[in-house]
Amino acid sequence: MDHLLSQIRNCSICTEHLPLGPRPIVVGHPKSKIAIIGQAPGTKVHKTGIPWDDPSGKQLRKWLNVTDEQFYNEQLFALIPMGFCYPGKGKSGDLPPRPECAPLWHKALVNQMSDLKLTILIGQYAQKYYLGDTMKRNLTETVRNYKEYLPHYIVLPHPSPRNRFWLSKNPWFDKMVLPDLRERVLMSLNS
Repeated sequence: MDHLLSQIRNCSICTEHLPLGPRPIVVGHPKSKIAIIGQAPGTKVHKTGIPWDDPSGKQLRKWLNVTDEQFYNEQLFALIPMGFCYPGKGKSGDLPPRPECAPLWHKALVNQMSDLKLTILIGQYAQKYYLGDTMKRNLTETVRNYKEYLPHYIVLPHPSPRNRFWLSKNPWFDKMVLPDLRERVLMSLNS
């Protein structure tokens, strides 16, 4: 695992497409119990090198009901983005994750984590990649039907502050999904 993580962190396969240059961000351990598959690091995470070190990460930890210490314990959580480097700015936020990363690295990473109990798929890029044709017509419908993907996957919207409108428009997420998510996270961490 250490060799694989070193290879990923030294990857420069798409350097010419990265406005801030390569800085692959990933955390994993053979004993990781929960994998969080996100989108791609933002500018703050690119700068600090710490995954989910931003308002989205703070909200995610709140959703999971875990402390910073638990979240950043690699034997508990593997933090794997779809694109390992900051992809650049688009018209309405960051660009999509680079498409090279997941096919190149994800399978090898997941195969080395034999203690995984749960994989959390955050946002449409992770959900399209991992769920394929079983994903519903959009993110809202996929998250609303999250039980179809259990026990291996649980699907979430992105916890970005930009998603306040989505969260206020879909109150069932707080009532149905979050309690189930928290229970599954607790069970996975204690198993």
